[in-house]
Amino acid sequence: MQTPTYDPGLTQQFAGPLRRIINKDGSFNVHRNGTTWRDFHPYLQLINMSWPRFLGALFFGYLVVNTLFAAAYYWLTPGQLQGAAAPDLLHRFWNDFFFSAHTLTTVGYGNIAPVGLGANILASAEAVVGVLGFALATGLLFGRVSRPSAKLGFSENLLVSPYQDGTALEFRVVNRRTNSLMELEARVMLMTVDRQGGNSRRSYSILKLERDKVLFLPLTWTVVHPIDSDSPLFGKSAEDLDRSQAEVLIMLKAYDDTFNQMVIARHSYRHDEMVWGAHFAPAFSVDTDGDLVLELRKVGELA
Repeated sequence: MQTPTYDPGLTQQFAGPLRRIINKDGSFNVHRNGTTWRDFHPYLQLINMSWPRFLGALFFGYLVVNTLFAAAYYWLTPGQLQGAAAPDLLHRFWNDFFFSAHTLTTVGYGNIAPVGLGANILASAEAVVGVLGFALATGLLFGRVSRPSAKLGFSENLLVSPYQDGTALEFRVVNRRTNSLMELEARVMLMTVDRQGGNSRRSYSILKLERDKVLFLPLTWTVVHPIDSDSPLFGKSAEDLDRSQAEVLIMLKAYDDTFNQMVIARHSYRHDEMVWGAHFAPAFSVDTDGDLVLELRKVGELA
């Protein structure tokens, strides 16, 4: 009896070469074409990008706005800014640039001051832009810092190991952070490709787990799918899985006790990331004081 198949939202029909469905970082391997500027959401881009890119974007935005206002001050008559006089045009621009920086950040050292109508209008506008801009940057920074995110580590390989009187599909997961994750729930799915008459079709089957929930995750959790007569992997060899381009899709949900919110992690293993006949080595031990010591580097280590 085979586990019923269905489409979880990743499509069954496709043409061309097949890459992995879920990337190593947990994102889906999907590229969008035909988007317009109306589909672009700056908040989503800034909240999801990496920290170096986020800080670089903030610095670049600050530099661009500051330079634009400095250029506007530069094109005013020299008498509009008291104390900005310089022996040449380059030094005058630098004076305008740093006056713009003082105004944008509302520091205002007082060594340069607007005296003309045009300079006062520009300085007032820049002060408003600075207050709103830094408020927005602070909100984005807080949103990134306070957003709950799972930092779950997965074993490098998926194992097909001896289990009781048969075999089982196994992978190991660990919380790489010190926050408490509770009520973990795992869902595991097998994706295979069937080719008939020159057409390719994806098939998806839910893999029944020995235990699909745990209450706590202070150590490691080895997720086990027994390969019995009801399993879609029953009787399959490594060559069969390679021929069908098998990929095991994983979704984990947990309750983050620190942020009081649910967190989700995704992962996948392809057929060439499966190791047959191996076991996981112990990843934790007991020290001389009787405390458990978890070795994160041993999460995927094989015995």
